[in-house]
Amino acid sequence: MVLVRSLLLTAGLSLVASTALAEPLLVEEAQVRAVPPGSQTSAAFMTLRNPGEQGVTLVDADSPAAEVMELHNHEDVEGVMQMRKISELVVPAGESVTLAPGGLHMMLIGLTAPLEEGQPVEIELRFDTGESQQITAPVKRIEVSAEGHHGHAQGDAHDHGDHGHGHGEGHRH
Repeated sequence: MVLVRSLLLTAGLSLVASTALAEPLLVEEAQVRAVPPGSQTSAAFMTLRNPGEQGVTLVDADSPAAEVMELHNHEDVEGVMQMRKISELVVPAGESVTLAPGGLHMMLIGLTAPLEEGQPVEIELRFDTGESQQITAPVKRIEVSAEGHHGHAQGDAHDHGDHGHGHGEGHRH
């Protein structure tokens, strides 16, 4: 009886492992920016790596930590850095895209509770195939140097002309 139970357990573990391999993206260094109490917005950063043989298109994200999550990019518009909402983010087959301060990122808008450093934030990534992927990103204090982090695979994003959103970062009307 013990042998049968251990065989079932082994089969169950291998099933879990094979399911994990089926995730569309490998997510590395996921983190959510710690913000002062009372802040209504924050941002999530991570590296999205696509081990597959087909491109993966991220179209949405959701988290219980915020009322809304949006994909954003920073663009230089006539010398002024503007934050713009993008409708999708393509991670080409065998490549990775980095979401980092000063570039691509996910905005958490309408925080449902204060973000405490070290607290895990659940995020659901949604793809154009209808699939979704759950990740956890810890809240971290993120320092940005004066020149910021520019040039992180920004060519992988497709901006379809969505208008910018004023979140207090170089936006002008």
